[in-house]
Amino acid sequence: MPREEPTAAHPAADPAAGTAAADTTAETAAETANTTAADTAADGRSAPHRANWWRMLGRDRAAAVAAVVLSLVVLVALFGRLVIGDRAQRQDLDASLRPPSLGDGVYGLFGTDVLGRSVLARLVDAAATTLSVAVPAVLCSLLIGSALGLWAGYHGGRRESLALRVADVILSFPSLLIAVVVLYVFSPSALNLVLILAVARIPVYLRTARAEAAELRSRLFVDAARTFGTPSRHIIHRHILPIALPTLLTVATLDFCFVMLTESSLSFLGIGIQPPDVSWGLMVAQGRQYLQTAWWITVLPGLAIVFTTVSATVLAAWVRMATDPAQRWRLTLPTKRRGASAAVPPELIP
Repeated sequence: MPREEPTAAHPAADPAAGTAAADTTAETAAETANTTAADTAADGRSAPHRANWWRMLGRDRAAAVAAVVLSLVVLVALFGRLVIGDRAQRQDLDASLRPPSLGDGVYGLFGTDVLGRSVLARLVDAAATTLSVAVPAVLCSLLIGSALGLWAGYHGGRRESLALRVADVILSFPSLLIAVVVLYVFSPSALNLVLILAVARIPVYLRTARAEAAELRSRLFVDAARTFGTPSRHIIHRHILPIALPTLLTVATLDFCFVMLTESSLSFLGIGIQPPDVSWGLMVAQGRQYLQTAWWITVLPGLAIVFTTVSATVLAAWVRMATDPAQRWRLTLPTKRRGASAAVPPELIP
């Protein structure tokens, strides 16, 4: 008897199956095309965005120079001690108070102090010490103050009043006076200095974050999130914090200058960083009695403090403008047109 041959499923033999296969193929192709287009669009948006930031920074010469100076200070603080070794503590009484010169090698470029130690090596060592105090103090006060301020500003009521009263109590005492009293009672050390400066600067971030949260809690997008049952912590983290973060970071950059100057002042008074450690403020204090005969011992670390603080201030102003959508367009203009004549965006000028 004849053998039955298997029948192949062909779209022409089964119209319904052919239509379903065609639809499935079309949907798969559409999803693939949409995914590819979305990835391409995302890459296209992120790359020009990064390029625009670098382009805006390059157009602002003052901000570019400030960024370069701060980058050099950070690199020196991170890797400088690996390069200089123990040169910051190495004494040579025969080379005492030598002026800056190129004949004594790289480490004699900025001269020596009264014990014959290289001022350049001590500047590198002091950069790490100064930043190791200023950066943790700013980060601690930023995190604690911002968290308390956002929580108090969003909930309002008694929580807001309690947070503000705590801030008023801390602000009622001058931060430098608190640091002097506490460091006199306890032993002066880098850890105590960080804790004191962090606590003294918490009210700055608490008040700033509280004002931002109190203004944003009545916005429509916050009301919508609250209506759909979103927990308060998620609303603060996802909706309020991203808007308040540029302002808080700007305040932190400016506060970094204040903290660094405070640490230098305390070290100058003899209750900050203690020998054998060295900071820029301690170098100024140790060289003040040789100011007329060996000016480089005091002037050079003082210039390091000035350049770092001024650079941080200039870069903070640039970052604040760059992160503000209403002011970012100013950075795309030439420097000469960023004054009062550029009060409105160019596209709104008739």
